[in-house]
Amino acid sequence: MIPLRDANPTRRTPVVTLAIIVACFGAFGVELFALATGGENALVDLIEQLGTIPAELSAAVKAGDIVSEPVLDVFTSMFLHAGWLHLLGNMLYLWIFGNNVEDRMGRVLFLLFYLAGGVAAVTAQTLIDPTSTDPMIGASGAIAAILGAYLVLFPGARIQSLVVLGFFYQLIAVPAAIVLGFWFVLQIIDGLGSLGASNAIESNVAFFAHIGGFVAGAIVALPFRLRDRRSVG
Repeated sequence: MIPLRDANPTRRTPVVTLAIIVACFGAFGVELFALATGGENALVDLIEQLGTIPAELSAAVKAGDIVSEPVLDVFTSMFLHAGWLHLLGNMLYLWIFGNNVEDRMGRVLFLLFYLAGGVAAVTAQTLIDPTSTDPMIGASGAIAAILGAYLVLFPGARIQSLVVLGFFYQLIAVPAAIVLGFWFVLQIIDGLGSLGASNAIESNVAFFAHIGGFVAGAIVALPFRLRDRRSVG
């Protein structure tokens, strides 16, 4: 089930959402430049320098070095991506769901929410595997927070989705509760599966970052949802 667009209009231009998309494409341009000028080694060095490495983050936090490179890397890692598919998939989800959440929260709060969602995602993945030396990159965790918030705020919004079953596919307007609920269940299944995977079979997807971001986003959105209900009542 691949969401393509939603039928949930906004009242104003999603400036922050657009700015984040531009920033992610800009960061990806830097990655491509590093690859073109220095080859794969230069790209790997860039990702290791700006990505989040759980082992280094854990050590910095334990030492009380809150303002340090490993901690700052949590924020820079949110704008890097592992390839075109990773980037475009994330930006599609960000555009579909981010504009409405921004519209509901307001621009400043939404920006803080997005960054906090990314922090929550990195924290969740680091707690699961605090000794990992593999760098984490991508906006997926922060976007997962947006998905959690969207589910709480707009559960009945219709999401135009491409449903694929083997060779059969169809465009269907599906409630957000089903689309996002299905996505979240898949993250849990894959995340639990990754815990039991052997060392020879390692996943490159930080599923617990998705789970942590989604849960954090849903929790933060609850007061907005409760306020909406009081206003209607």
